[in-house]
Amino acid sequence: MKDHFTMDSPQPRLLDETKQGVIGTPMDRPDGPLKVSGSAAYTADHTVAGMVHGALVRATIARGKVTGMDRDAALAIDGVIDVITDARLTRNPAQGMAGAAPVQPGDAVHYHGQPIALVVAESFEAARDGAQRLEVQYETTEAKVTPDAPMQTETGDPETAGDFDAAWASADAKVDRTYTTPSHVSAAMEPHAAIAEWDGDRLTLRSALQMVRFNKQELADSLGIDPSQVRILSPYVGGGFGSKLGIGPEAVAAAVAAQKLGRPVRVVMPRQTVFDAVLRRSETEQHLRLGATSDGRITAISHDDRVSNLDDEGFAEPTSQASQFLYAAKGLSFTQTVARIAATPAGSVRAPGEAVGMLAFEAAIDELADTLGVDPLTLRLDNLPQTHPMNDLPYSATRLADCLTDGAERFGWSDRWAPGTRREGDWLIGMGLASAARLNMLIQSSARVRLTGDRAIVETDMTDIGTGTYAILAQITAEMLGLPPAQVDVRLGDSDLPGAAGSGGSFGASSAGSATFLAAKKLRAQIAQRLGCAEDALTLQDGRARGDNQDAALSDLVTDEILAEATIESGKTAESHFSAGFGAHYAEVAVNEWTGEVRVRRMLGVIAMGRILNEKTARSQALGGMIWGIGSALTEDMQSDPRDGHVVTRDLANYHVPAHADVPGDMQVVFLDERDDWANPIQTKGIGELGISGAGAAVLNAIAHATGHRVYDFPALPDRVLAAMGV
Repeated sequence: MKDHFTMDSPQPRLLDETKQGVIGTPMDRPDGPLKVSGSAAYTADHTVAGMVHGALVRATIARGKVTGMDRDAALAIDGVIDVITDARLTRNPAQGMAGAAPVQPGDAVHYHGQPIALVVAESFEAARDGAQRLEVQYETTEAKVTPDAPMQTETGDPETAGDFDAAWASADAKVDRTYTTPSHVSAAMEPHAAIAEWDGDRLTLRSALQMVRFNKQELADSLGIDPSQVRILSPYVGGGFGSKLGIGPEAVAAAVAAQKLGRPVRVVMPRQTVFDAVLRRSETEQHLRLGATSDGRITAISHDDRVSNLDDEGFAEPTSQASQFLYAAKGLSFTQTVARIAATPAGSVRAPGEAVGMLAFEAAIDELADTLGVDPLTLRLDNLPQTHPMNDLPYSATRLADCLTDGAERFGWSDRWAPGTRREGDWLIGMGLASAARLNMLIQSSARVRLTGDRAIVETDMTDIGTGTYAILAQITAEMLGLPPAQVDVRLGDSDLPGAAGSGGSFGASSAGSATFLAAKKLRAQIAQRLGCAEDALTLQDGRARGDNQDAALSDLVTDEILAEATIESGKTAESHFSAGFGAHYAEVAVNEWTGEVRVRRMLGVIAMGRILNEKTARSQALGGMIWGIGSALTEDMQSDPRDGHVVTRDLANYHVPAHADVPGDMQVVFLDERDDWANPIQTKGIGELGISGAGAAVLNAIAHATGHRVYDFPALPDRVLAAMGV
């Protein structure tokens, strides 16, 4: 029995009335023991009978075309089977939800490191050596690899509200600053991998992917086959952070090679290839202009940015996304320029938009507070809007003011000292804060729930990329059907199952969770009918059904299998209300006055993001985001050679993500109770990317407070801190 639900009105809070009591609890992940014991089989862990190995060959020029390949040296290696070239090979991953295949360039080369061929061998070592020995001939053309000297630029029309020019001209206090951020890379723990196997004209692909429903379509488009001929399996994914949203070169190459050779083919990217040939976050140049009255009312906000990408790519980092709805102003203006360059393609990486846009925006807000001589907390609280500043839509739910004030009290903000005045030996001490905000979305999702007696099965192609999907879908189903979570099995990551939103944009839990909730709700109606009571009188708890003076064990009521499938999609509430998650970050740092080293000593995040489904996984997500914020503020800096664009920091030894020594032991997350009835039937919002949004800005603002000086080119590396201090 199927049900299609459109989110057209605010929804009742059924999960506040159910009795099993597992929603919101810090339940352990059902998949946890498998993962920590090494029993969970990730893509590259699988072995298929007759399987051979492929290694991607990547271009060594920045732009031009392949004119020939001398295969002899590669084919002379013992075990090498073939060198695969095919017009269907891709230069980059698709962007996930677009529903289109990645770009297939033929013999054209668009950036250094672009996959151009696949060497297949009986062993990985032979394939790798063959790829290294393959001799490729090129015809080169001029390549522009830096955004300050691009092939071309595209500037969009300004997004505006009110009259910015007038508001800016009349402002009593102004901040006019340019900030820069470097490229970032997702750097997920599991490298990109794929195993392709054909059975006649049907392809089975095991791969590390985030959005299976969309990936199935993308792969079919890339290969020129019908989606019904494709099955994708991604039950365990070792992190994604955006890099696995779309089908990538490894998956298409494995499928093409397996089809040609009639054998299963496994392609696993080395870490360096992940850096070179997957996705980077665009570097940004951000121009902030903020104006305010002398009494601290923000009147003008302008956030213009320049980002970069390859030609023919539709994605552009939405840098000013949060700037458009955080604070009220009479005049707002936002303009984006995209520089087209020959470099690793840019795409979604860890909270695209807010992650880097809020570094600059929230730093500028702090500088405006300094210019006005007011407390940065007061400035933020005094300028929170009642409705969306750009379109006047009401917020579906917001507790940003509560997050700011609650965090200030917990962190001891009232004890804050004058900038640059507190030291401990050679260390200057400072405190900083920043608002947190992240757009919230509901994406079409389907799920099926089966019930036999007192055991349930959830089926959806939703993925778990380390975020806890197995846990929360089990909890939702257990709560709705009155079962212990151990009696709920969750099956994920199989494209033959009902199609879900996938893991991306922090919408997975809300979207797939709502579909699961609705399917379970349909089963509740069937159970009530079997019990002989009204649905709204039904109570399910500990495997028993009660209502209207009736009482029975589920195992007696449901001796056969009953099932329900439900689909949810956004509707009128998305048009009538604006939904976002909000929070506040607080940080304390120590800055060495001689070396410029920054140590984060403590950090607090206070977050309101709707109903908490699992307190443990939500806290883990928030802490992870805050750690990424530390990385953005202090260490992450993807560097490329300005001559040919090749990535220099190609592994985790040279690209510094925060390690244990970079993260304070005193790191806390507080969730404020919230329900968003306009967001979805389970009243949740996304948490995964809210944690990073604004977190780095709190660290940067703490550095400015400690030293009395600001860094404008991020990350705040020691040499930049010293330069700002005039040392």
